[in-house]
Formats: sequence, C-alpha cells, structure tokens
Amino acid sequence: MIQDIFPSRLNNSFADCKPDADAVLLHFDADGRLLARIDNGELHFLFLSAAEASACGFVYLFSVDTAKYFLLFSEPANVSEGYARYSVRELRDQCGGAALFAAFTAYHLWKWYDDNRYCGRCRGKLLAHGQERALRCPDCGSVIYPRINPAVIVGVVRGDQLLITRYRRGYAHNALVAGFTEIGETLEETVAREVMEETGVRVKNIRYYKSQPWGMAQDLLAGFFCEAEGSGEIHMDTNELKYAEWVQRDQIELQPNNLSLTNEMMRVFKEGRGI
Repeated sequence: MIQDIFPSRLNNSFADCKPDADAVLLHFDADGRLLARIDNGELHFLFLSAAEASACGFVYLFSVDTAKYFLLFSEPANVSEGYARYSVRELRDQCGGAALFAAFTAYHLWKWYDDNRYCGRCRGKLLAHGQERALRCPDCGSVIYPRINPAVIVGVVRGDQLLITRYRRGYAHNALVAGFTEIGETLEETVAREVMEETGVRVKNIRYYKSQPWGMAQDLLAGFFCEAEGSGEIHMDTNELKYAEWVQRDQIELQPNNLSLTNEMMRVFKEGRGI
C-alpha cells in the first residue's frame, strides 16, 4: 500500500525549523496541483536555497529518513526546466514509493492550511502555533488541529463471491463499498449503513482488517470484511455507483497498482487468503 515505504520511514513529529540546502520543498497551486518533475516514473521535488525558500514563506511538514520536507506558501520565482503541475491523482497513476507517499501526506497538510486561513470563531487571521502542529488565533485564542476524516472500506462476502463496485464519478477502476463515518457512529455502524445505502445489502459478522492513511481525501481508512445476510440481492444507489455486482473470486479484476487498501482487500479475497 502507499504507506508501505520500508526501509524508509515517515516521521511526522512537529518541529519548528527552517530549510537548509538539502531541504525538500513542495508548492501546491490553488487547485491542489503539486510542482514536481517526473523522470521514468520517479517523482522529484524542488530544491532551493534557504533565501529562496524564505522569500516564498514556508512551514515544516515532516521528514522521510533524513530529508526534511517543507510547504512553500508562494511559488518560487525561478524553477528549473522540466517541472510541471500534477494533481495527486495524476501522481498516483504515474509514480510510487516513498516520494508518492510524501506527496499524498503533504497534500493532506496543504489542504488543511489552505482551508484554515481565518478563525471560524472570530474571523481573525490564523497563525502557526509554533509549539505543536496547530494553528492559533491571536485574537480569541482558538486552536485548530489538522483534520482527519474517518472512513471505511468494506469487503462484503457471499460465499465465494465479493461485492465489487465502481464509482459513478472519479476513479474508474474496480472498488469496494466505501464511505465516511457520520457523527455518533461507530466504524462498524458505518460499515452496515454504507453497504445498505449503496447496494441495499444487509451485512453481519463485521470484522476489522487493516487501516490506511489516504491524504488525497484527508482520510484515515479502516478496512472491514463482513458477510451478506440473506440473499444478498443488490439494489444499487445509482447516484453513487455505476456498477455493483457479486463477482467470483477468480474473476475479480484488480486495480492497476498496489497503492490502495481497497486493492489489497480485493487481492486478499481473490487469492483465498484468510480474512
């Protein structure tokens, strides 16, 4: 999956530091497109002088191994040839490894900074906290932390079949039932509700599988397997899905890469591994 970058390691501990000559710099435009370079499937980020980074404004994000990553608030004046703008979806289709995971995680934080420029309580200008990963309002004292959206990925099983879906919009490949947790719900209740809402199937024996950070949508995904209750007759929500069918284990078509929790869960079932 995208976070499986061993032997590299992401360290997301907060630090109040400045970029040095080896710092990795990331800039997203207003549409969330990252300034980067792709060479033969390898993703490369900006390297600028400390003075150039200071002129753009920056904040420390995290480190991967010994490399420190910073978010730039404005676009550098001088960018080397070969750099272009890429959406995180485009990067997902073309790249992999620790650099892609760094881009997804940076996007998650960029989105939070971009969405929280002003205080929702008093409309004051928000500033970096300085002692933790947070924003604070100097006028009313409100403190805002990064947003993480809990969501579920659901592998619904009926004997030797798995309930495969495809979204009506966005990602075009095979998927599983998925959805966000609502206020007051447990994750298990989210599983049962989302499967019922999207496919009309009631489920039982809900059991946790694995989790995954997914910076593209600021999510923390929790994967569950469960079993169809009764006949498993499908009544698809056509507003959400364009496809929902029971598919035999050996006929499941996987996604084109191994980045997502969804694809791993489909593979686990397809290969007959214990779930």
